[in-house]
Order: sequence, then structure tokens, then C-alpha cells
Amino acid sequence: MGVALLVSALFMLLSVGVSLIDGGDSALAPLLISFTITFSLGIFPFIFTRKNAQISLRDGFVIIFLSWLLSFIFGALPYALWGGPFTVINAWFESVSGFTTTGATILEDVEALPRSLVFWRASTHFIGGLGVVVFLLLIIPNTSPIRLRLTNMELSQLSREDYRSRANKSVYIFASVFIGLAAVAFVSYMLAGMSWFDAICHAFSVCATGGFSTRNLSIAAFGSDTISLLTLLFMFLGSIHFGIIFMVLAGRTLRPLNNPILKFYFFSLAIISVITALSLKFQGSADISWGRAFLDSTFQVVSYSSTSGLAIADNSSWPALAGFMLILVSLVCGCAGSTSGGLKADRFVVLFKAIRMQIRKTLYPSTIFEVRLGRRILHDEEIYPHILYIALYFVLVGLSAVACMLVGDPHDHALLGSLASLSNVGPSLGDIGSMGNYNMEPAMLKFIFSFDMFLGRVEIYPVLAALGLFNRKY
Repeated sequence: MGVALLVSALFMLLSVGVSLIDGGDSALAPLLISFTITFSLGIFPFIFTRKNAQISLRDGFVIIFLSWLLSFIFGALPYALWGGPFTVINAWFESVSGFTTTGATILEDVEALPRSLVFWRASTHFIGGLGVVVFLLLIIPNTSPIRLRLTNMELSQLSREDYRSRANKSVYIFASVFIGLAAVAFVSYMLAGMSWFDAICHAFSVCATGGFSTRNLSIAAFGSDTISLLTLLFMFLGSIHFGIIFMVLAGRTLRPLNNPILKFYFFSLAIISVITALSLKFQGSADISWGRAFLDSTFQVVSYSSTSGLAIADNSSWPALAGFMLILVSLVCGCAGSTSGGLKADRFVVLFKAIRMQIRKTLYPSTIFEVRLGRRILHDEEIYPHILYIALYFVLVGLSAVACMLVGDPHDHALLGSLASLSNVGPSLGDIGSMGNYNMEPAMLKFIFSFDMFLGRVEIYPVLAALGLFNRKY
């Protein structure tokens, strides 16, 4: 947990450097104070805590839970100390949204912030996209039993099904692809005309599939189709299995692209993008061109499905069908083994195949049927957890929406906000759409939504296990 704080402290120090480059802006003192506090508490366990190579299952869940929670708390310090629109709950909301790569914001004017604070805001996406626990795993020796157990907890089995590698190696695969994508995105944005500051902040955001931008109008502010298409590409790459990207590059072969989940994800996006474009063309603005309709629809569909939340159009005035398509992709989202949130395309593929098998069993009860995923045969014990997770997801969306309505939901955002938060998408529709924000929401709704973001980022079970909700035997 000390490592998690030290990682945040490092990026706070880099933000201090940005402030000094700008001649010492108004966020210099808040960032210096935050760095001092975070670094001091982060180094404390290394000095006073006795090392222990043994770690129980419960310890592992607590480490994951508290590593994220402490990152949220100390990540909110620069916002709270700087002040302005950042009340305590707003600072907490922005911090949780950043680390969970949700991209929801309370800011109505991002460009009014000092650049150093904007850099810290983008850095939380980079830290959260790679994962605070992954930073820890990268420095623990390969032979440590702690490393193996935490790897198996942080990187779920679902994310490792599509490529064969040991748990230790999978951490390096994930980290190398993520950092490589961020580096390529940074260079590409620079070549496309962005400043170094805009390029690095958007590279942090797009590869973590987060939605924080340096501009109020997000990607639309640059008025460049080249930048829009680059962002579209990197949002898509950030939402597919990093193991597939690694195998394509390391093996110099396109064979991994034949993955059934990747094909389902790609063609789903293509079909939904076409439907959305047709809705914009025939039900939306009369003067929109075919090219603009397809670019806007494809960009926003990929943005929502990848849980990036970046925007080139304001969807608050889109037709109902186009809005429904965005909500639909907010449920499925990207692939396992990526930085996207949501239910994952993998689980829906398994669900559809299980439904098909059950229908065939009903029609032909004496015949044995199997669920195949590529060359693999899935057994019942492999199918059941994914179907259960989908059910639990919808239960939590319902409970969150009810909780929002109980504490007061003046803007009727209970269901849409809960769905966008639990899926880590960030924006939804209407006032909290692609160009909107959550600033007008009551404090209790912001707290509920931030808890949803946490659940969605760690895929529910570690948080519930750490809270001990299911420890009691019935």
C-alpha cells in the first residue's frame, strides 16, 4: 500500500515540475504539500513495517482494496488544497473518476485550471489505467509468493484466457503494451499538431480509456479530423485485449486477430455505428453530411464502448435511437485484458453461447452439447461465474439507482448516472452527456456514483470481499 502512495507522490512531483516550467502557478503550493504528505506516508511502511513473505487470501483483497482507496484519498489532496470548484466531495469525485479512468467530471471550465493541476488530473488516468496494484507487482521479485497471489487477484482469469502466459509474465505484457500505446499516442498527437502538454495529457487519457481532456470541448476543441481519427484508433486499441496486441507485435502475425471475441466486438461496434449514423442523418439535424454523421457516430460509439468518454459532438440533442445505441454499448463495453470497464464483450459472448446451448438442450435433451470459445471448450464451472457477474452487475445498477432516488435525485440521473459510473464510461446522456458534467448533482449522488466507479474498476468482487459482505455463513 506504501508503493501505491509513492507512485502517486511521483506524479505529484512531476506536476510540481510542470508548475515550475510555467513560472510557479497557483497549484504549486497545493501540489508540494500533497507530495510531502503522500510521500511521507508512503515511505513510512518501508521503514517501520516488518517484512512478511506470507500473504493470505484475505490479506490480498485488503491490499487491493486499500491501495485503491488510499490513492483516491491522497489523490484528492491537490484539488481540495487548490480550492475553486473543488469542495471536499468534488475533490473526492474527481480523484475517484481519474484513478478509475471513468472520466466523469465536476468541472464546468477545465481551461480555468492551472496546467500543473490539469497534468495531475491526467496523471491519475495513467496511474489508474495501468493499475496501482500493477505498479506494485512490477517491483516485487518474480519468485515472491506475494507477487503471484496479487497477480491472480488483480488480473482476473477472464483477462488471461485469450493468451497463454504465466501470471508473472502477464503483468509485464499488460504494462509494456499500455506504456507503448501511451508513447505512440503522444508522438502521434504531436505530429498531428498538438502542443507537448495537450499531447501527453490526451495520451494518458486515451490509452487508459479515460475521458479527461485539457479542453472544455474535449477533442472537438482542436477542430482536426486527423486528431479525431487518431483518438478513435487509440480508444479502440485501448479497449481490446492487450495480450492480442502483444502477440501481433511480438509474433509479427495477424493470426491473433482471428479471436472470436475480438471479431464480435469489432462487428458489434460497426453495426451500432451504422445504426447511430442513420439515426443522426434521418432523425437528427437536417444539414448534417453523411461524412460527419458517420464520424460523429463512430467516434461516440467507440468512446462509450471503450469507456473513454472523449467527445467530438454534443449528444444531448441526439435522437432517441442514437442515444439508446450509446447506452447499449455502455453495457457491453470493451474486451477483458484492456483498460476498459463495463461487463466486457467476453462475458456476452459466453452468455450468448450458453443461451444457445440451453435452447439446443431443450430441443434435443438426449444430445450432448458444448460451449466452444475458439478452440477452447468451456465447462459449466467456467460459464457460471460470468453469467453470475452479469446478474450481479444489473442488481448493483438497480440498487444504486434506488439509493440515488432515496437521497434525492433532482435531475433524474439516477439510472443513467449509475450505469455510466459502474461501467466506468463517465458521460451518459442529457446534462451529463458527452459535453456535460456532474457538478449540479447533490453531494450524496456524487458519493454513490464514485462508489459505483470503484466497484466497476476492480470488477465488484474484491471490494465486496474486502468489506466482508459475504463472510458470514448461512
